[in-house]
Amino acid sequence: MSAPATHPNARIVLPPCRRGHVIGLLGGSFDPPHAGHVHITREALKRFGLDAVWWLVSPGNPLKERGPAPLARRMEASRAIMQHPRVHISDFEAQIGARYTARTLATLRAARRDLNFVWLMGADNMAQFHLWQDWRQIMETVPIGILARPGARLEARASVAARMYERARVPTSHARGLGRMQAPAWCFANVPMLALSSTRLREAGAW
Repeated sequence: MSAPATHPNARIVLPPCRRGHVIGLLGGSFDPPHAGHVHITREALKRFGLDAVWWLVSPGNPLKERGPAPLARRMEASRAIMQHPRVHISDFEAQIGARYTARTLATLRAARRDLNFVWLMGADNMAQFHLWQDWRQIMETVPIGILARPGARLEARASVAARMYERARVPTSHARGLGRMQAPAWCFANVPMLALSSTRLREAGAW
């Protein structure tokens, strides 16, 4: 595997990767990271045929009123819990000063035009995707892999994004080729979920 890639401005460092790889991007505050994040990451690697997954630990979520724990603490906890040779923890959004996914993706694609990216998210995020800044730009930029509990797709399927991009939906049988498809393209993968959430862990005093 090659050494970490450096952005042309010499201050941005990306995880190690090879030309042509399909990289899944899992963004979030990871406040705190937990076994549920690990589970869906491992499932995404298999279901979408990914070469690697990068956890993009964000400086903060613009849709949340309260700020997260310090970034260094969340990065350290993420590295401790996510033990997999093809999963890398990155503070890329902090490096470029981005708080919105559209800018993150634009900068990543400009930095590594030789890679194929897939944005990963849960069905709950798909349901509110139309509230994200420049969400249509995101949809038109990279394929999207959606991880859903079996039988829990209804709200996501009825979402604004799903209805507007119904023709871009990829059948589950073709999920492993998602990363090499041209956007817009999105696909559901049924994944038995763990009953964990960062919010509940914080409320229980586990963080």
